[in-house]
Amino acid sequence: MRSIWKGSLTFGLVNVPVKVYSAIEDHDVSLHQVHDEDGGRIRYHRVCEVCGQTVAYANIDRAYVDEGQTVVLTKDDLAALPAERNREIDVVEFVPSDQVDLLLLDRPYYLEPDSNSPKAYVLLRQTLQKTDRTAIVRFTLRQKTRLAALRVRGDVLVLQTLLWADEVREAAFPALEEDVTISDKELELSAALVDSYSADFAPEEFVDEYQNELRTLIDAKIEAGEGFEVAETFGETGEAGGGEVIDLMEALRASVERTKAERAAAAEAAAPQAKDAG
Repeated sequence: MRSIWKGSLTFGLVNVPVKVYSAIEDHDVSLHQVHDEDGGRIRYHRVCEVCGQTVAYANIDRAYVDEGQTVVLTKDDLAALPAERNREIDVVEFVPSDQVDLLLLDRPYYLEPDSNSPKAYVLLRQTLQKTDRTAIVRFTLRQKTRLAALRVRGDVLVLQTLLWADEVREAAFPALEEDVTISDKELELSAALVDSYSADFAPEEFVDEYQNELRTLIDAKIEAGEGFEVAETFGETGEAGGGEVIDLMEALRASVERTKAERAAAAEAAAPQAKDAG
């Protein structure tokens, strides 16, 4: 991995030099736009509306329009802002970890100690673990001031940017304002269904099925050309019907029974394998 930012994590008189790395990567299959008649690549150009010329990215500045007046901001203007020049991640406060709303969490980054001795880094990591606190920090990255949550993942400090409070929409749905009566039996069956699906979360067990299917489709087109049907690759899919479920109780009962049957069948199938392995 290559670091995208260097600076210092500061709280009080403690200064922790760090390197910042993106903690995630995109594995989506990259698709281009093409003309449906001849397959020609569709490209987009940055064209100036005044002179009509295509403009290189290096020659593009930013502008703000206010009541018909355009204010141009050059790269030097933006780089001169105090926040942009600041290379510090400032701890604003330490809050109980359960007070950080998951809805606010955005992009995660790894922090690596950037000094000969990682003692200050380890001290902060162990302090967060012992106190069960999350540090709320403020820093500037790519010309944007960001709020972030600093927490521990294994032996590494993770910086996860947060949405600003005014970026989260209020959830106001009229249907939820109505009084709804849930019977004890409905709640009992629903809880039984939840229990039948209970497991420890293992994210590595889940895959992006759409991307896998897309890759399969691309490979099939490469091998067979255009003269084949999608159904030949994936088979016929879909179920008849699929209308709205009216009887909630019956749906809950059916779901619980189906899940029990599936798990029993899986356990029965695994038993001979376990016996042979023994």
